[in-house]
Amino acid sequence: MAQVVSVHSYRGGTGKSNTVSNLAVILAQKGYRVAVVDTDIQSPGVHVLFGFGKENIQASLNDYLWGKIDVKDAVYDISYLLTSGRGGGLFLLPSSIKTSDIARVLREGYDVNRLNDGYRKVIKDFKLDYLIIDTHPGLNEETLLSITISDVLLLLLRPDQQDYQGTAVTVDVARKLQVERLLIAVNKAPDVFDPDELKARVQSTYNADVAGVIPHSDDLMVLASSGIFVLNYPDHPVTRILETIAETLIP
Repeated sequence: MAQVVSVHSYRGGTGKSNTVSNLAVILAQKGYRVAVVDTDIQSPGVHVLFGFGKENIQASLNDYLWGKIDVKDAVYDISYLLTSGRGGGLFLLPSSIKTSDIARVLREGYDVNRLNDGYRKVIKDFKLDYLIIDTHPGLNEETLLSITISDVLLLLLRPDQQDYQGTAVTVDVARKLQVERLLIAVNKAPDVFDPDELKARVQSTYNADVAGVIPHSDDLMVLASSGIFVLNYPDHPVTRILETIAETLIP
């Protein structure tokens, strides 16, 4: 049975889309069939990491949510990015980056209930092992739906007081929604922090498993979302940590 994984952060700027894209590639490189869904409809971005621009997105999640198309028609096969040769599959369901579509979402909204139906259909049509949802930061209706149906909720935070407080709210909500598995990952940790001490502190604060502590990386910053980090730097220490986090998602 496919695993639905929501990757969420209370605030923007945590590196959520970068984390989503890299975890998806790692799992696909292991031979799994993985789809990434960008539900950050108000400010989509994960498509950029996979080399997509406006000209590449002929149909989007928005079109499905507005009842214009079948959801499978907005899914793009990007398995050509994989290099392992293990037979995995990688797919992307992007949100629209057209200004008019984003404005329409903000103005009119959409039928959130169609999201769940869309998830199920994508899993079935593409025979997925993993559906990874890149959520909108904060807590809104579509994010709560994604959290509710998730087998795994991976919360991403930086070692920052605003992130700590916001994550506490999200953890509380997730527990009330009875999320099956709750994991936390710390991102952009400065070198002055001891990773083991930081992991222990976060684990104690939220009484939740910490999947990994990802340090700040100049190499990642220089890449500037122009590609998938783990493909560009397969032997990098950050890649090793991301691989460890990906392993925690495997049942």
